[in-house]
Amino acid sequence: MALIELKNIKKSYPLDGFDLEILKGIDLQIDQGEFVAIMGPSGSGKSTLMNILGCLDNPTGGSYLLDGRPVQNLTPDELAEIRNAKIGFVFQGFNLLSRTSALENVELPMVYANVPAHQRKERAVKALEAVGLKDRMSHMPNQLSGGQQQRVAIARAIVNEAPIIFADEPTGNLDTKMSVEIMHLFSDLNEKMGRTIILVTHEEDIARYAKRIIKIVDGEIHSDERQKK
Repeated sequence: MALIELKNIKKSYPLDGFDLEILKGIDLQIDQGEFVAIMGPSGSGKSTLMNILGCLDNPTGGSYLLDGRPVQNLTPDELAEIRNAKIGFVFQGFNLLSRTSALENVELPMVYANVPAHQRKERAVKALEAVGLKDRMSHMPNQLSGGQQQRVAIARAIVNEAPIIFADEPTGNLDTKMSVEIMHLFSDLNEKMGRTIILVTHEEDIARYAKRIIKIVDGEIHSDERQKK
């Protein structure tokens, strides 16, 4: 059974008396342990697809099974529960709390999951060690480089042991050297920890770290190719 299965997924928005169609019937399967890059030009629908895959939005048509569970018609609260249990997010802008230490930023998802305080700290420390920030745990975001801030964001994404990591342009604010380091970290999460990685990017060199590249054009899958590694 596929971890993610989309059948005829559509998404449209009302605009000036008619429906603007963004996704036009997406069929897609992603298995546990894959590393997938989703590419496409601006306005292609890749971000809309990411939002649906990440349970941040509902489609207007079609079906979505996540780990065998239909999610396309769930309430916002039900979607939030799924996100907290199964999904970790990494964004271009890091999305860290500015007045909160690296350790406390990583603890945050566990607060929502009602994890006891002593377990939160222990797990957050392990997550930060896993991304190479053992000596930066007490630092505030403004005391960290862009690459270090993104490592904190990745630690936050993995701390609840979510099986799926969604990364939306995670290297967009980083220089080339830091981008390479972050992509190696995602590769390790996939290969050594078995996390399913779904990456949205417009950069060909970043997409090549994935094992499968899906290109979206005008709301439809234009190509779906597996990489030879």
